[in-house]
Amino acid sequence: MSTDDERPTADPDLRDIAEAVASESRSFLTTITEVAAGSAPDASLPLLLLALSDLLAAGARLGATTDVVPPSRFEPDIGPDADLEPLRANLANLFDGIDEYIEVVDPLLGPEVEESTISGDLVAIVGALTQGLAHHERGHVLEALWWWQFSYLSDWGERAASTLRAIQTILAHVRLDVDDDVAAEAEYDALQP
Repeated sequence: MSTDDERPTADPDLRDIAEAVASESRSFLTTITEVAAGSAPDASLPLLLLALSDLLAAGARLGATTDVVPPSRFEPDIGPDADLEPLRANLANLFDGIDEYIEVVDPLLGPEVEESTISGDLVAIVGALTQGLAHHERGHVLEALWWWQFSYLSDWGERAASTLRAIQTILAHVRLDVDDDVAAEAEYDALQP
């Protein structure tokens, strides 16, 4: 069994990708934590829209990268999983009444849909990112990249894309679904010199 000092190092390109994904993961976790805490309720939707979009851009780099192969078949133990239930409960409370949404299971295989929740998807993404960060912070760059890439392709990339669409749709309803009288008044005001 190898020790951390004996682990192979990633090539510079993979290290750059790992640093970018680690940075984006930390930023995403900070945003989700602040949104769940309710520190800026009026900014929650825009913050999530930006955080998910940025995270998906980082994920696209993982998807476009050749498969990362870790040095060992077995993932190093990084300790117990974090308890994310309080985060999920806070997010569910924040999205009370608009948490559930419908998504297509696999758009290439057919129109089958399933119900999902914004809070559950965000917490699943946090869990996957946290696992990769734990490896990264211990200097296990290849394991971190493997984990982020695998979980992006198998789970969190799809969840992030679906959640982004749900958040964007909610934001569109909030901004565009206005009473006809209010819309007519705003249109009249806009046309006045």
